[in-house]
Amino acid sequence: MMGVQEVQARLFYDFDVEAHVPADHMLREIHQFLDVATVRQQLKQFYGHLGRPSTSPELVVRMLVIGYVMGIRSERRLCDEVHLNLAYHWFGRQSWICC
Repeated sequence: MMGVQEVQARLFYDFDVEAHVPADHMLREIHQFLDVATVRQQLKQFYGHLGRPSTSPELVVRMLVIGYVMGIRSERRLCDEVHLNLAYHWFGRQSWICC
């Protein structure tokens, strides 16, 4: 079953990731040209309708881009880096359902 990426609401803190990612960061430049809007429709036929929802395909593509651009070859290492780096959170649209 194809998962859906949902942006989590802020609960008890006032922290804006947008403000903490530098304007000249490489991922901001990539984001301008990366269009993952059609990924869900193109991959829909490969997902079943039963079972637990998967990680959203848009998020998987964004994570693969991060891994490629930043030279992270290991999936495990990529997940560790994603949990630590605010720019990666921003690039993933601030909602990580990973690892």
